[in-house]
Amino acid sequence: MSVSVARVPTQSASRYLQQLAKHWSHKMEVRFTEQEGRIAFPGGAVLDMRADSQTLDVALSVPEGGDVERMRDVVSSHLDRFAFREAPLTFDWVDA
Repeated sequence: MSVSVARVPTQSASRYLQQLAKHWSHKMEVRFTEQEGRIAFPGGAVLDMRADSQTLDVALSVPEGGDVERMRDVVSSHLDRFAFREAPLTFDWVDA
């Protein structure tokens, strides 16, 4: 399993977390509160999110053989859509 993490600076982290979770809830297994969320993608990838007043922390787990870059792009592009007033958000992905 490959794990990528990013700390995304934004004062709207909780709002974006909830919007993303609701957006994908009709297609995927989703659990979320105002501060934490988990999205399970088809194929085994999982996105964990944690919001505070200054950042949205994301951890993306992708199974071996999965397209890590594509999954990073999917997550960041969707969050940028919800953050259109301040997009593009800064995603400094690092391998955990």
